Amino acid sequence: MSIQVQSLAVLGGTLSCSYSAACVGFLHHRQTNVCQRSSLSFLIPRRFSSGLKKFTSSEVMSSLRDVEMPEESQGIDLSDHPDLYRVRLSRRTGIEWGTDLSFAFVYVRQLEPAGSADLNGKIQRGDQICELRPVADGNKISKPINLIGASFDNVMTSFALLDKSVSDVDLVFFRGTKEELIKACKGDTGSDSSDEIRITVNVKSSGNDNVRQQIIKAKKGDNIRKVLTDNGINVYQSLTRWTNCKGKQLCGTCIVNIADGSQYTNRKSMDEGSTLRENPESYRLSCVTFAYGDITVDTFPPVNAAQWTR
Repeated sequence: MSIQVQSLAVLGGTLSCSYSAACVGFLHHRQTNVCQRSSLSFLIPRRFSSGLKKFTSSEVMSSLRDVEMPEESQGIDLSDHPDLYRVRLSRRTGIEWGTDLSFAFVYVRQLEPAGSADLNGKIQRGDQICELRPVADGNKISKPINLIGASFDNVMTSFALLDKSVSDVDLVFFRGTKEELIKACKGDTGSDSSDEIRITVNVKSSGNDNVRQQIIKAKKGDNIRKVLTDNGINVYQSLTRWTNCKGKQLCGTCIVNIADGSQYTNRKSMDEGSTLRENPESYRLSCVTFAYGDITVDTFPPVNAAQWTR
């Protein structure tokens, strides 16, 4: 029995691996315990309390030292935190997993195009895996495998040792960084949470009608163009992707539609209003638009040809 590794590399301080697995004889499965703090039923591998520190930095170990660990759990309760979500994917998830050089806290590094995770539409790069629950033929759901803070090889083993009868997997993810996940486990929401907003982006690709939704955390007052481009979202249509002014309000081509929450953005200036005068009132130049509350943004809204000739 073996594991077929398609890619395994350390890139810029991260370890990544994508694979197709059946069973692995030489890998072993570690026990897990529960992290339960402030009613948050998160699950933490037993290695945090058993001295297996070689896969985890001392900083992470120190941050989790005060977490209480009951012995059993029925799985993660999604109501414990707004950034938790559960999806059902094919056993071959189409996810390339990554981790930093602590070799713990495994996250989504890439999605295989047209793979199960990509087609699901909810999973984003950077999401932290928290739990795996096998689903056998006939929709029989097994006990959860707890993966918060687990080492990279523990996560790979959990997938590799799935029984042959398992066709799908229920996965729980946390949308946030490793540091945010650790804070959530300890019941620490941070002092600046009131400054956090969510930008929901309906991302449309140029030349087709396919739309996917992406939710981005941002700070009040953040610039829309910068937030979107920093998260790999193109706001420029056609050739302006390469010929734009880089956010200096000179080209007038970074047009988005504020589908919801326009009251949480700054007012249009006379220059912006003039540039967009033939378009709906909800259209904005993203380079000069700032968000102060939760908003929904549509990329690539329909624009008349005259917009590009003035």
